Amino acid sequence: MRVRLWSSVLMTRVFVYGTLKKGQPNNYRMFESNNGKAEYLGSAFTIQKYPLVITTEYNIPFLLNISGQGHRVHGEIYKVDDQMLKFLDDFESVPTLYQRTVVQLEVKEWVGKTEGEEKVSPGSITDAFVYTTSTCEPDWRSLPCYENYDSEGDHGLIYRRREERD
Repeated sequence: MRVRLWSSVLMTRVFVYGTLKKGQPNNYRMFESNNGKAEYLGSAFTIQKYPLVITTEYNIPFLLNISGQGHRVHGEIYKVDDQMLKFLDDFESVPTLYQRTVVQLEVKEWVGKTEGEEKVSPGSITDAFVYTTSTCEPDWRSLPCYENYDSEGDHGLIYRRREERD
């Protein structure tokens, strides 16, 4: 089976579920020209259930690479160029902290241009890269799981921006 992860020439689809989403502390990084190019395509949620946990002293959201547990995780799909993909790999500390894997998604809303592509409508299934944990601390499996991350959510766990860390 051939997996289609790109949406146009030299652009790659990436699913973000945490601090890179709209309205979250790191979303601005998706649009800094020095990082590369990114275009918001739409919102979606994972076909499989995954544990989305918030942990470490910085309250970072992590998607554990354990399918079948947790919730169908809500997030956003972007198409990014190679420069942005490299920036995201560095930002997510691939391969030390995260790994880039393929995930199947069910589209909720699609606003992206689909020139030369198949029509994408709500309920459609698509693939994208996602950043999941490359390692998992034993106690992370017992943490509360979320289906939709919000840095100011009712979980009460305040995300510490990189600029605020030691």
